[in-house]
Amino acid sequence: MPNTTNTVMAAKVEIDAITAEFFGAFDNRGGSEADVDRIRRLTIPGAVIVSTGPATTAYTVDEFIEPRRKLLSDGRLVEFSEWETSEHTQIAGDIAARFGEYRKSGVMNGEPFEGGGTKSIQFVRTPEGWRIASFTWYDQP
Repeated sequence: MPNTTNTVMAAKVEIDAITAEFFGAFDNRGGSEADVDRIRRLTIPGAVIVSTGPATTAYTVDEFIEPRRKLLSDGRLVEFSEWETSEHTQIAGDIAARFGEYRKSGVMNGEPFEGGGTKSIQFVRTPEGWRIASFTWYDQP
């Protein structure tokens, strides 16, 4: 598919929506239940998730979801949300890359906290629409 202005704009709208859905998957504010299972729908089979920092760790989607589901539902992390604050998305045909800054806040073990970092997300266009192929994040110390 050629990269016309209209196709790139349509792709960007869909990628923006998927990114917002991804960030929203962790939201448990107001006693709501975080919907981390939606990450499976937002990613392609075999997607890779990588955390950087003191120890770089690569996860499958299931390896990433399960500990976060527990953390967000067992009362240790409440009133949590994270959101994108800036981004740059580049689209070329059926692939796209997004580099963005994010913030997060919540209450962990009774203590309010805030933080932020950077996420790099790679997307591919599938017959079902744009999906996440991989993402990497870095939490600022």
